[in-house]
Amino acid sequence: MPLQFNPVKLFSGSATKALSIKIAESYGRELGDVIVSRFSDGEIQPHFNESIRGSDVFLIQSTNQPFDNLIELLMLIDAARRASAHYVTAVIPYFGLARQDRKDKPRVAIGSKLVANLLVAAGINRIMTMDLHAAQIQGFFDIPVDHLDASVIFVPYIKSLNLGNLTIASPDMGGSYRARTFAKYFNAEVVICDKRRKRANEIESMSVIGDVTGQDIVLIDDIIDTAGTLAKAAALIMEKGARSVRAVCTHPVLSGKAYETIENSVLTELIVTDTIELKQQSSKIRVLSTATLFAKAIANVNEHGSISDLFRVD
Repeated sequence: MPLQFNPVKLFSGSATKALSIKIAESYGRELGDVIVSRFSDGEIQPHFNESIRGSDVFLIQSTNQPFDNLIELLMLIDAARRASAHYVTAVIPYFGLARQDRKDKPRVAIGSKLVANLLVAAGINRIMTMDLHAAQIQGFFDIPVDHLDASVIFVPYIKSLNLGNLTIASPDMGGSYRARTFAKYFNAEVVICDKRRKRANEIESMSVIGDVTGQDIVLIDDIIDTAGTLAKAAALIMEKGARSVRAVCTHPVLSGKAYETIENSVLTELIVTDTIELKQQSSKIRVLSTATLFAKAIANVNEHGSISDLFRVD
């Protein structure tokens, strides 16, 4: 008996409109009609302006700050369930609170587990996301999680630069596995920046483990927030004799004085994706789109195809 495919409908939340439009274009259809209204006090009320009964609904929304983005997604999920959608997938290009994946000190919340519980309670059937800060967050869900890898976007771009003496670097010890995985695509060496923090977003000291002399360094990270760590790591690497330093970061959170820090840094360029829309432009920031990758993943989910096929790097 042939597989039956339900109609697919894509909807965007307020936070990820630009990316959602690109995903829909790549998928080959327009975004569905949904309105997110607000009461005068800011209270959110989503409303689907078309029937979604029996449809496979994909709700596209990153959950970066403010928290309204998460609440909006939860309410969109609830509205879709109550409108008799057949299957609801939350497409979350950037999964917020992913840095809070464990108790690293007494009496703290595990924010990413709380978000997982909220999403499941709202009624989703599936999660689709990219480059979780901690891959084990997938285990917080008892539903399918499609964890896409942005390296399939970054690697072809880095190859196109034809860097003669490429070395991959991690800005901290925690990112060493990510850096080593990335380095395998180039058969490149890995160096690590060992940092000590006073507190969140404040570095006490940093040192480089490995030889960077005469090398073209590419720093690899999943999130760039204040840009302080990357800027300091880049400066230290250049002091140690590197020829150039670039950074690849999937999610451009870029809070506080991040744009100023990047502009004043020794970085040749910062390469990011569009999982979070940039607040301003910068001559040093290059944005690579994730739209085609998400569109292919949505198509494969709907057609019961393999997601692992999307992890092949050309």
